[in-house]
Amino acid sequence: MSNKPILGVLLGNSAGVGPELVAKLAVMDYYKDYCRPVIIGDMRMFEHGLQVVGGDVPRYTISDLSECDWDKGYPVLDLKDQDPEKVPYGVADVYCGASDLHQLDTAVDLCKAGKIEGFVFGPFHKGAMKLAGMHVESEHTYLAEKFGLTTPFCEVNMMDDLMTVRTTSHIPVSEVSANLNETTLREAIELGEITGETLGHKPRIAVAALNPHCGEFGLCGREEVDVIQPTIEKIVAETGWNVTGPYSADTLFISALAGEFDVVVTMYHDQGQIALKLVGFKRCITVAGGQPYPIGTPAHGTAFDKVGTGTASTDSIERAVRTIARMAEAKRKNQ
Repeated sequence: MSNKPILGVLLGNSAGVGPELVAKLAVMDYYKDYCRPVIIGDMRMFEHGLQVVGGDVPRYTISDLSECDWDKGYPVLDLKDQDPEKVPYGVADVYCGASDLHQLDTAVDLCKAGKIEGFVFGPFHKGAMKLAGMHVESEHTYLAEKFGLTTPFCEVNMMDDLMTVRTTSHIPVSEVSANLNETTLREAIELGEITGETLGHKPRIAVAALNPHCGEFGLCGREEVDVIQPTIEKIVAETGWNVTGPYSADTLFISALAGEFDVVVTMYHDQGQIALKLVGFKRCITVAGGQPYPIGTPAHGTAFDKVGTGTASTDSIERAVRTIARMAEAKRKNQ
């Protein structure tokens, strides 16, 4: 394990399945093939997760990463902020939301200090985080503020080796067209290129149309004629990136899922989400596109209905660990 990237593994929201998923991978001895993991959260919640999944692993508490010795077992940076007896399992609560933010703050500080190379987090709960004082829409915006980002960032969804990047995200469908312009589309394509390159290769990027049948040359909407096609042509001429489109969204994912593209740039939230989650919900992960460090999480959320049963699938978090480790290794090579 000596050359594997050092990654933070955050337990996630205590009321959800995060602690048991993190614990289950430890019991499976999964991490060793991909990274040197540092568990971040309350040791008691990690031990609770082990009890839920019916397993045990060697573990020890650290106060600084200089104390890590993976030959001894799993190092746990104990935040001492979650008593399993006080956790309201299966509901959104300020107590657990405060720990979500504490875990994120800790991981960001460790990245900035060069002590970890990225991190994977068990599912957080946005509602609980907002109850605890998060004033932005998501953990991705929260991370961008903590890192002081001034460049574009976006939640990138990924299934296997296929990514989707959104031109517009958490806005009403009625406002999509008004928010679709050269600037927003250019940022989405740029994020697709940058995030795709973090996997170690130049990505093949497909851009989806907004309207049925690609707008039928302007007869069924003009966004393709006025914005999407001209922006693609400008970007290709300026950068030489492998960007093509627009493609009719109702058939694009047939080609993308067959391996013809690495990144699909969609025009709105559900245009890509529906396709990926329909085909492989348990395999989907979320990558923090545009952030300065590799960061990822399962795409399925806290799964309150399964908490405490030990039945939540580890497929997504396994893929998150693999992908973030791969990104960390690619980042090493590029430095």
